[in-house]
This record gives sequence, structure tokens and C-alpha cells, in this order.
Amino acid sequence: TRSLLSVFEEDAGTLTEYTNQLLQAMQRVYGAQNEMCLATQQLSKQLLAYEKQHFALGKGDEEVISTLHYFSKVVDELNILHSELAKQLADTMVLPIIQFREKDLTEVSTLKDLFGLASNEHDVSMAKYSRLSKRKENEKLKAEVAKEVANARRKQHLSSLQYYCALNALQYRKRMAMMEPMLGYTRGQINFFKKGAEMFSKRMDSFLSSVSDMVQSIQGELDAEAEKMRISQQDLTAVHESVYTPDSDVTSPAINRNLIQKAGYLNLRNKTGLVTTTWERLYFFTQGGNLMCQPRGAVAGGLIQDLDNCSVMAVDCEDRRYCFQITTPTGKAGITLQAESKKEYEEWICAINNISRQIYLTDNPEAAAIKLNQTALQAVTPITSLGKKHEVQHPSQTVKNMENDKIIPSGSAGIQNSTQLIAPGTPIQFDIVLPAMEFLDQNRGGRRANPFGESEDSRKDEEEDSLLQQMFVVRFLGSMAVQSDETCEVIYEAMRQVLAARAIHNIFRMTESHLMVTSKNLRLIDPQTQVTRASFELTTVTQFAAHQENRRLIGFVIHLSDTLGEESMSAYVFESNTEGEKICYAISLGKEIIEAQKDPEALAQLMKSVPLTNDGKFMLLNDMSAEDGTMLEAGEESEA
Repeated sequence: TRSLLSVFEEDAGTLTEYTNQLLQAMQRVYGAQNEMCLATQQLSKQLLAYEKQHFALGKGDEEVISTLHYFSKVVDELNILHSELAKQLADTMVLPIIQFREKDLTEVSTLKDLFGLASNEHDVSMAKYSRLSKRKENEKLKAEVAKEVANARRKQHLSSLQYYCALNALQYRKRMAMMEPMLGYTRGQINFFKKGAEMFSKRMDSFLSSVSDMVQSIQGELDAEAEKMRISQQDLTAVHESVYTPDSDVTSPAINRNLIQKAGYLNLRNKTGLVTTTWERLYFFTQGGNLMCQPRGAVAGGLIQDLDNCSVMAVDCEDRRYCFQITTPTGKAGITLQAESKKEYEEWICAINNISRQIYLTDNPEAAAIKLNQTALQAVTPITSLGKKHEVQHPSQTVKNMENDKIIPSGSAGIQNSTQLIAPGTPIQFDIVLPAMEFLDQNRGGRRANPFGESEDSRKDEEEDSLLQQMFVVRFLGSMAVQSDETCEVIYEAMRQVLAARAIHNIFRMTESHLMVTSKNLRLIDPQTQVTRASFELTTVTQFAAHQENRRLIGFVIHLSDTLGEESMSAYVFESNTEGEKICYAISLGKEIIEAQKDPEALAQLMKSVPLTNDGKFMLLNDMSAEDGTMLEAGEESEA
């Protein structure tokens, strides 16, 4: 818009310079005509003064005097015509061009100054708003600054609308201002010559008539355009206050995640020293796989960052909100930018993510972006049943459940690639409880019904009968369908894909639960309501392993079969407050107990080898209250 505005302003400047030169020429013509009036008047007086002269030889002067008297009348009549012509030139040639310069061009210049002042005020208020603290948020100060920004934007909006309307109208008035003076000049000259000698033909009258009709037609177009601009201006100024208020829809912004190009103002972080930085508000836009920046007043934008194969992530920077950083494919930190609202912040991150995957190079980039984000939407859509996945998932390979707690060595099953373990495009579930179910639980008022059809009383009886009970604090990271449970590599691949999807889609929320490991099942319990969120029979757990580097990541594979004989396998990934090996040991011990219960002698031997609690249950390593129950301290970030 500002680039287009500069074209109009350049046109207005050229028009002003030309108008001044034209006015000087017309004033010279008018001055010459006035001089002609004075000259003819002086000539008439001089002709009459002939008879008052005392010539030594005055014989025959009476004819000369009478002739000069006649010429004097003719000159007087011509003087009257010249005076009328001078008056007509002043009214129809000089006055319109002066009015055009003093009214229209001066108005445009004044509105330009007002627009510049309003833009500067908006930049100052926007800079103040951008400096609002994120950590020490003062609602009163925030409201005052937001109101100041809204007022500045409203003022800038009104001044810009008036300025734009004046520039648009100037294009019509320019054409009229050039033709009207010459129309008056020509008409004056024709009238002068018609009265003097009838020198012009009717053809010129028809031409002037057509010019007059054209001027009237332009005037009609101007009136229609002025009415259209007036109605449009009323509609634009009748918008809600939230249009001018920054970040007015912070709670539920309408975010478009299918963008393959984006443009708008961002704050760019510049280092001015070893520890000092400055923020500059610039106009950014994407062009293909490049991020461009165009400073105010520049003719074109310049390259800032190549976005191909880069990554973008949200960052905390200098206590500012809505900051994100672009990282190069080599892992080197790139530029840090700040958006003015949550909507802009989310859309810039999504657009850069889409561009970094080189979607813009496809035949139909828009369709590719929509398809990609639909896949991402399916990935974050909770699945109604934890035991059975959607039909879009590929059928699992038929494998046998593990008959003991030992993990099958990877060498015996062979090395499998990721596509053999997990089908490409498999959706990922990031929440273990549906939001709708949580809403019903909050508003139900009574005890929640178990989604697996088991009562809480039966659960308590099972706990009392179980030989193993161990509680762990875990956070659910995600689950997805897998195609094999023959090796623990499927768990590592599921961990990698779940963590990568969370980073790509900026999903930071994790549901905390208590994982109860018994000799019969694994149960996820809500820590606040003590309601069972999910339960898995221990016999259906075919693989379980902790991450090889991040010891707090734990995953297991559930192998289920329905009544029709169809099998499904799903991998679940959690983050624990303790080492994942302890959870693996508890699951392994539970499976040993299941096998040992088939043989009383083996069960007795197992009970001798593992210490028991006072109530006759197996005791694992350290008590949960000492290690597992220790919550993350305030401010400590999750390793996942």
C-alpha cells in the first residue's frame, strides 16, 4: 500500500510543479491582456489629444482630426472588448488554476503531513506496546497502552482514508484543471474575435461544445466516485473497536495454517554490541522459498533468510511476547522476530514451516498445504477408543505375544526400517482423554463411569488381590498404531515420531497421570479425581523399553485382538518423573508373576527372591514417595 501510495505522491508532486509553471504562463497572458487594455486606452487618449496639439502648419488637420476621432471610437470599442477579454481570462483561465492549486494541491499536501504525523504516532505507540513485559504483566498498563495503540490506529486510519480519497479525486480534478482554463481562454478569444471581425467558424463552436460536454461528463464521474468513496469510508469507519486493538482475539484467534506465503510487519532483533540489542519494526514478506524485508521508503525488498529446509520455533527473548526464531538447516541460529498478536505469531510459524518443506515447488501448493495440515489435524485429533484405531491405519503384522518379560533381541528379529515398523502418515494421538469426556466429567457432578466397563469397586478388589502394586508419575506424550511388536526398535521409532510431531506442531500440553503397575494390568489414574483414565491388561503388553539416552522416556506396545480376529498394535509414549528402567522392571516383574501364578512352586520361589511389604505385596527398589512422587519443581522444563 505504501509503495502504491508513493506512486500517487510522486504524481501529485509532479502535478504541483507543472501547475505552478502553467499558472505563471497564464498569468503572463493575463498580464499581457491587461497591458493591451491599458495600451488601447492610452492609444485612444492619444488619438483624441491630436487636435489639442498646436502645429505650426495646421492646414488640413480637420480631416485628420475627424479620422482620428473615428479611430479613437474604434480603439475605445476595441478597448471595451479587450477589457471584457481580460476579465474573462481572469475568471475562466487564471482563477480555476489558482483555485486548483490553492484548494486541491494544498489539501493533498496538508493531508500528507497529517498522515505522516499519524503514522509516526502509531509507530511510537506500537513500540511502547511491543515493550510490554511478558513476565511482569500489568493489566492496567497493558489496557492503557492498548487503548493508546487503538486511538493511534484509528487516527492513522481516518487520516489515511482522507488522504487516499484526496489523491484519488486529484486524478479526476487534474484532468479538469488542465482543460477548464484553456476552455475559458479559447472561448474568450473566440468571443473577442467574433465581436471584432467574426473570424471563427461554427466548426470551432461545435468543438468547444464537445469539450464542454466532456468536462461535464468528467464532473459526473467525479460525483459518482466521490459518493462511492464516501459510502466506502462510512463502512470502513463503522467497524468494531477490536479491529484497531492489537491482539484483541488472543483467546480464540482464527488461524490459517495452510499459508504458503505471508506478509506483514514484524519486529526484527538486531545486536548492537556484545550484550545490547535493538528491535526494528519492518515489513516482511515471503517470496518463493525466501524471506524478504522491505524498509519503509525502499523501492523493493531484500533477502533476509533462505527458508528451504530451515526450522522455526517459539523462543523467550528479552521478556517479549510472540517471539520466534528461524534456524538454518545446519542448526545455526538465524534471525529472531516478534509478531504483534497471537494470530500473526501462529500464522508466521505455520507459513515458514510450510515453505521450509518446499511445498511452493509443487504443482498445486495450496492443495499440498491443505493436505499437509489436514494430516496434522488428524494427528492431533483424539481417538475415541484406545483399543482400536481408525480404519485409515494399516493392519498390523501377525506376531505372537511375548511369553516372558525378556525383550526379543534385535538381532533375532532382524533390523527393520521405520516404514516396516510404523506405516507412513500414521496419525498420532496427543491426548489420552477426549476433551468432550473431560467436559462431561466436570459437569456430571457424580462419580465418573469407567470407559472400559469396570466399576471402581471391582478395581479396588483387584488391587487388594494383586501381588504387585507400584505407582509412577508419568505424562502422556502420544500414541500411534504400529505394524510390528517383534523388537523394541518400534518403541524408539514411535518416540522419535511423537517428539518430532510435537515440535513441528508446537504442542506443549501433556496430560499428567499416575501409572499403576499391578500383576494384572497397567492403569492410568487421574491424580486429582483418582478415576481410571485407561487400563491395559498386562498380557497385552508385548514390548516395553526406556529411551537409550533420555532415561525418563518410557514406551510400551499393546497388542489387541477383536472378536472378528483382527489384530491391532499401538505404541504409547510417556515421560516419567523417575527413570524409565524402573517402570520397565515393574512391568517385567508383573509379567513374571503372571507366569509364576501358573506354577505354585515357581511363585513361591519368586516370592523368596523379591522382598515383600508388610501386607504381603512385592516391594520394588525404592518407595515411590521417595523418588517417583517427587514432582518437577516450578520452572523446571520437561526433557521431552
